[in-house]
Amino acid sequence: MVGNNTTEERSPLLPLRHRQGDFFVCDIFDAAPKGDMASMANPIFSLSTRPDHRVRRYEASNGKDYVEIRPGAVGLATVHDRDVLIYCISQVMAAINEGQQIYRKLRFKAYDLLIATNRNTDGRAYEQLKAAFQRLQSTQIETNITTGGVEQLDVFSLIDRATIVRETRDGRMLDVEITLSDWVFNAIEGHEVLTINRRYFQLRKPLERRLYELARKHCGKQKKWPVGLKKLRDKCGSGSTLKEFKRLVSKIMEADDQHNHMPDYNFSFDGDTVVVRPKDDTAQETLPLPLPRENIHLKPETYEKAKAKTPGWDVYMIEQEWREWIMEPPRNADAAFLGFCKKWYEKRGSAR
Repeated sequence: MVGNNTTEERSPLLPLRHRQGDFFVCDIFDAAPKGDMASMANPIFSLSTRPDHRVRRYEASNGKDYVEIRPGAVGLATVHDRDVLIYCISQVMAAINEGQQIYRKLRFKAYDLLIATNRNTDGRAYEQLKAAFQRLQSTQIETNITTGGVEQLDVFSLIDRATIVRETRDGRMLDVEITLSDWVFNAIEGHEVLTINRRYFQLRKPLERRLYELARKHCGKQKKWPVGLKKLRDKCGSGSTLKEFKRLVSKIMEADDQHNHMPDYNFSFDGDTVVVRPKDDTAQETLPLPLPRENIHLKPETYEKAKAKTPGWDVYMIEQEWREWIMEPPRNADAAFLGFCKKWYEKRGSAR
């Protein structure tokens, strides 16, 4: 259970669509979050909250495998940008488990991604999402690490393309299309993915997220995973000195001792070795699934009726505001939405 805070303390956690053509529509709202093992094990994503223009190279202990990450003009993809990949991987894996056809190109509502990854849904959040797409597409990776039994030796991006299909008048995107790279898609098809705790999306610090990823990949359900401080720093992709890195990890350990906020795993020092151990399964509350109102499905004909009630307006934008406005799932979602549209139009009139 997360510890209670005094007024002076700040919690280390953040507050709490079907096949069609050649793309897969993401519509599985309760898909379990999943990350690909290769990028969980290797320092693909930057820990920096500022534009990171470093070229980084990490070589595995076997002396053969390597990964080199090169930034684009807007900097390296960050740990928080990884949320986009986690959402996409989760949706595709859930579809596979349901026996659906999958494709490298996915279409989803930006709002659904923001909700599933515990982000705000204001205008700034949509701008941050755009920036994440840019960094994910422009960050270049060269590696010989295999995914799905395929050894990838060329240079590639984490996503091949990002397209905003619809955008509201105030600049907020609605529908988005993402084309995953072969590297990521090979990992999905090879089932080289791991389920991650939903509490991951509540972690404030990039280093906390990275430590959890490494613990999930390397410790799993083992009794413990010891790792040297220097190796841990390199696997995190940190540019800090060893002394500073140890201080940062120590601060996270202290916060976890007080708040029990780190998901699933406990971290401790044994000299200059960090020892990772699984936590008691009953020690923490699980981050709940998205609110029931996010799971409301409207009939296709409802959208046509909504367009007739709001000529000139984007009904998907209106739907988004309706979902944010409702306090609890209505008994008849279609009727409730159409009633909302009627009042919307009465207030604003024609957009033409």
